[in-house]
Amino acid sequence: MTEAGVRDDTGAAVRVPESVTRIVSLVPSLTESVAATVPGALVGATDWCSHPAGLDVTRVRGTKNPDLDVITSLRPDVVLANAEENREPDLAALRAAGLAVWVTRIETLDQAFASLERMFTEACRAEPPAWLDEAREVWRKPEEGPRRTAVVPIWRRPWMVVGRDTFTGDVLRRLGVDNLYAGHAERYPKVPLAELTARAPDLVVLPDEPYAFHAGDGPECFPGLRCALVSGRDLTWYGPSLVTARARLARALAG
Repeated sequence: MTEAGVRDDTGAAVRVPESVTRIVSLVPSLTESVAATVPGALVGATDWCSHPAGLDVTRVRGTKNPDLDVITSLRPDVVLANAEENREPDLAALRAAGLAVWVTRIETLDQAFASLERMFTEACRAEPPAWLDEAREVWRKPEEGPRRTAVVPIWRRPWMVVGRDTFTGDVLRRLGVDNLYAGHAERYPKVPLAELTARAPDLVVLPDEPYAFHAGDGPECFPGLRCALVSGRDLTWYGPSLVTARARLARALAG
């Protein structure tokens, strides 16, 4: 495979070496994916990269404020990023420093499976892992039973919810849950609480990230509505957690 023929999810050409032995990941779910597949190659990750537990690599601050000097000093063969989670000016600066930057763009489960396979093959120069095929099989069958509606808050003060074209929305759709804001013009709109409750969804899905909703913080705002507290990792991460996320989410949504 020649460097000129390697393009990331955005269509940008990326000059990835034929052999990749040093990887920096700026996305928590991609960090977990690489650690589970080519662990010896991972040399840097963000402070938010919490999985796997005990990950021993150089930390490069956050997804929105990475330490570009530290990243450059690690001499990575490739830097893994995401179009939604990372800022383009930071990625442009890394490219200007001569680094290969591979950007993923993932808004559905099918895109996640295809993107991860290409990332491993073309950006990491590794064989796609067995867990990726297992995750595909886990999510292959559609959910049976009646469909339900939901709103999915991700923040409060102000209230923000999941809107259009999101990985989260597609995961819920696969589980028989239709996001009432899937047709909104924005991907993460600010919506007053009164409007959310007035929509009378079958479910209010409350993940524990990015805002850490829990039993004592969130459900009390939706009296008379059924709230489902779920793992944000299960709902938003694309990686090895997809193998077990479906069963956990189904249990949480069923109450």
